[in-house]
Formats: sequence, C-alpha cells, structure tokens
Amino acid sequence: MDIETISVGTFEVNSSLITSDDGIYVVDPGAEGERIAELVRKHARPLAGILLTHAHFDHIGAVPYLESIWPDVKVYIHERDVAILTHPLNQYPPDYPRIKKPRNVVAGAWPDFVKVIETPGHTPGGVCFFMEKEGVLFSGDTLFCGSVGRTDLPGGNFATLSKSLKRLLELDDAIKVIPGHGATTTIGAERRTNPYLN
Repeated sequence: MDIETISVGTFEVNSSLITSDDGIYVVDPGAEGERIAELVRKHARPLAGILLTHAHFDHIGAVPYLESIWPDVKVYIHERDVAILTHPLNQYPPDYPRIKKPRNVVAGAWPDFVKVIETPGHTPGGVCFFMEKEGVLFSGDTLFCGSVGRTDLPGGNFATLSKSLKRLLELDDAIKVIPGHGATTTIGAERRTNPYLN
C-alpha cells in the first residue's frame, strides 16, 4: 500500500492518504479539504473511508468537505470519541468551526488492513493505526517526535496516556511513526530519546 502524508491547517496536522485495494483512506483530514480531495482524485480511486485517531477539531476539520463530495464515505472512530465530534467546545473559529455529526459514522469497527491499538489518554477514545506489513504506525496525538500528547484538555488523563505509551513500546524499534503533528520518527528513536518514555 502507498502512503502519502501532507501537513494541513493552522495546527499543521499530518494527514495521510493510504491507497488500498478498495480505494483511498484518509487519516485525520484536519483541514484543507479541497487539497485533500484533489490528492484523492489524482489516484483515480474512490474515497473509501476516513480514519480518525481521535475527534479533536484540528483532526476532523475537513470531514464535512470530503462528505460533500463523497456522501457515502465511512468515518471510522472509536466509540468513546463520538460525542467529542460535535461537542460545543470542539471548535476553534474561524479556522475550525464546529462540525455536524458525519452521516456515516462507524464506531468500534475498522478496515481489515489496519490493526487498531487503543491508546486513550489524550482523549478517551484515542487510537493508533498500525500497518504491520508496511511497518508504519499512525500515532495521532498519542506519541510525537520527542514528546507526547497533552492531557490537560477535557477527557485527558496522563496516567492513562502513560499506560498507552507502554503499549506502543511493545512494537519493534524499526517501526516508522507518523504522528499527528511534527516530524516522522521511529519507535526505537523515541525509546532512546523521548523523555516521556524513559
């Protein structure tokens, strides 16, 4: 499978396009819906699904635009984060207005090509997407290069996040990590240098 990652929006979210047998999946379309849609079209494949590592506004901002073009697209999210999608506080106007609940939310089920690792702490329903064959982990806002997700927002919990990080440390050092923001890294590099993991 091919993976293409771009940085989108005011908060520079890493949004990734995954080319699979049944179409394109977009991880965390945080903003710049037109740009993401154009990249999808270049692959000449349908938009098969949207994968959300969590529901914060900067990771979901382009969902309404993508839905306007592909009305039947499935939006995959952990059931514990569904309520956050439309919560009144989950916005940052004018760049990130509050969104309506997507039409086709799939909570608690996931596409077969990803292994979902539950990593609550940043949000109650935070997850990471692990593509074992490709050796790639989409870590959302759980793990960053040199840092970890904040836990001072509603629903955040540092003790819970610490347990989630231990799950990620069970992965092989060579695994490439594409975080929700910032530079790409590896599990091994974070094991050696990330102060929150030592």
